[in-house]
Amino acid sequence: QVQLVESGGGLVQPGGSLTLSCVASRRILSINSMGWYRQAPGKQRELVAEITSGGNTNYADSVAGRFAISRDDARNAVYLHMNSLKPEDTAVYYCNIDAQWTVMPRYQNVWGQGTQVTVSS
Repeated sequence: QVQLVESGGGLVQPGGSLTLSCVASRRILSINSMGWYRQAPGKQRELVAEITSGGNTNYADSVAGRFAISRDDARNAVYLHMNSLKPEDTAVYYCNIDAQWTVMPRYQNVWGQGTQVTVSS
């Protein structure tokens, strides 16, 4: 089974920056999409940013211009660079990788365990 290990969350002041990392335990054969989602208390999980196999990116309106998603295919990793953070960005952030893997079953849609981001003064 494939596991995703997230890191980089924490407490940051408004206006600050954080970078989240998500590294897969197995090698990816081909990527369908990689994404970051978040869930705030009492709210549904929402898409924050995604990147496709071709490198196209898509962002939620609330984070466009402040967040950037990137990936490192050699490390089987995806990152979320967050700038100008606001209190409303506070949530648990989850990474998701939809891909063909070097292990069976070949196709797996995998979620990370979540990392807490708190934006507060």
